Amino acid sequence: MSLTDPEARVIKIPDGGFRPAYNMQIVTAAGSQIIVALNVTASGSDGGLLRPMVEKLHLHGVKPKRYLADGGFTNKADIEWAHARDLEVYCPGKVNKGVDPYAPRSPDGPGLRRWRERMASAAGQAIYDRRRLHECVNAHARRQGFIRLLVRGIDKARTILRWHALTNTLLTANRLAATV
Repeated sequence: MSLTDPEARVIKIPDGGFRPAYNMQIVTAAGSQIIVALNVTASGSDGGLLRPMVEKLHLHGVKPKRYLADGGFTNKADIEWAHARDLEVYCPGKVNKGVDPYAPRSPDGPGLRRWRERMASAAGQAIYDRRRLHECVNAHARRQGFIRLLVRGIDKARTILRWHALTNTLLTANRLAATV
């Protein structure tokens, strides 16, 4: 990103450095690697972004009951919000100083209690393990050179991500059609 882009924020980059950048979130359909939603923010964290993404999906008629998310999306308020709407969130707990992230805690609400039980179980871990299939979308993007955006502004970054999503969907649909 440009060092002078007023909308970009200095965030930690996967290579370990800190530079002005945007945070991009991609939602894929279970088992297909087809991108069904996306967002671009100037936040260095995914925390608190699960609820807006789920609301965006629901607004467009996509209403699964189960969501697999990476650890950055683990947010107590979002987990409670999802539980109140009968939605199951599968995301890893944050490990702090060797404390079991799935051990019950007294201040936990019903959603967090259920999430901890779900994620501590072998069945919950098996369901969450399916999320690694979705990481292929990120790997494909990097392999295709989708690492740096040569545009300024969050709207332009979102447009580039939409073009990537369209390309990814066409390539994935072509690959899936070839297996039929």
